Amino acid sequence: MSQRTDRVADSLRKELSVLLMREVRDPRVALATISRVQVARDLGHARIWISVLGDEETRQQTMAGIEHAKGFLRSQIGRRLKLRVTPELAFELDRGAEYLQDMTELLDKLHKEPSDT
Repeated sequence: MSQRTDRVADSLRKELSVLLMREVRDPRVALATISRVQVARDLGHARIWISVLGDEETRQQTMAGIEHAKGFLRSQIGRRLKLRVTPELAFELDRGAEYLQDMTELLDKLHKEPSDT
């Protein structure tokens, strides 16, 4: 990515984080954290990865709440960032934290099992 797309991605991440915490009134998005943002070269599209703590049902409800608020979030981004074109937002669930938790549980099980030597 270029410096410009990196700067826009960083600004998007910061603004979306503030919007999710303070402006979106949907309780389903309370546990959402923006983990990564990737912006296309033409700044027309942005992929946003969302990390959610909780079980699969909580994750799906959170993603539904974010999809419901997508239009509001895009309009607020357009007002706050002053870009010529406001990027189309695409949200994805970031499974990195879930993967890390699974690996930690596996390692804990290995350490707790008695050795047969």
